[in-house]
Amino acid sequence: MKEKLSKPIIKDPWENLKEFTNARIALGSAGNAIPLKEVLQFKFAHAHSKDAITTELDMETLATEIQAWGYPIWEVKSQASDRLEYLKRPDLGRKLDPESEMMLKKSNKSLDIIFVLADGLSAGAVNQNALPLLQLLLPQLQGYSIGFVTATMARVALGDAIGSVLNAKFVALFIGERPGLSSPESMGIYTTYAPKMGLTDERRNCISNIHKNGLDHLQAASLVGYLIRQSFAKKISGVNIKINLKDLLED
Repeated sequence: MKEKLSKPIIKDPWENLKEFTNARIALGSAGNAIPLKEVLQFKFAHAHSKDAITTELDMETLATEIQAWGYPIWEVKSQASDRLEYLKRPDLGRKLDPESEMMLKKSNKSLDIIFVLADGLSAGAVNQNALPLLQLLLPQLQGYSIGFVTATMARVALGDAIGSVLNAKFVALFIGERPGLSSPESMGIYTTYAPKMGLTDERRNCISNIHKNGLDHLQAASLVGYLIRQSFAKKISGVNIKINLKDLLED
């Protein structure tokens, strides 16, 4: 009986391009198949992405740090009752739970800026990135009255509902993005001036791919600070704000 000979791994001619990207390129081949190492790495990354969806916000750490900085913080949730319903019913993730809405109304706060720290599709991304970014951003915001909200089972538009109830002039929602196979802990930030229910995406600005292999905390903090200043100066947000790289670099 003849032994089966393993197929030699043939390197891809574009392999040197791997140093410029985390994307799965130039995998090589073993006969007509992908090398076993690459198959296993794909399965491992896929498992990380699935796990990211079920991670939870570290509410205690977030609240403790923010209160130590001297800011008010509230805890809310959307109308999605559990994670399965959250995934199946995006519309419920955009609406405040009635008890949460009532609690915010009772606060009688009227603030310039509300930062919403939301779980989204990767709470681990917010746990990892939100506080370091805020430490760089908040010193830029002297003179603004600021509050924080942690939100679970949240979609992007929940920030508009929160900002509207709290009579905020501006809302910035930090949320875990849909996990990718190379970035399961990627955070996005959505900013809106004059938030209210029913706004559509063109009224929001988005900063995405904030993670250790993407946009770093300093770059993201600079962008958020720039958008805040532009929104308050022009009383707009979304597509009507044009980012001037020269102004951004001079900030």
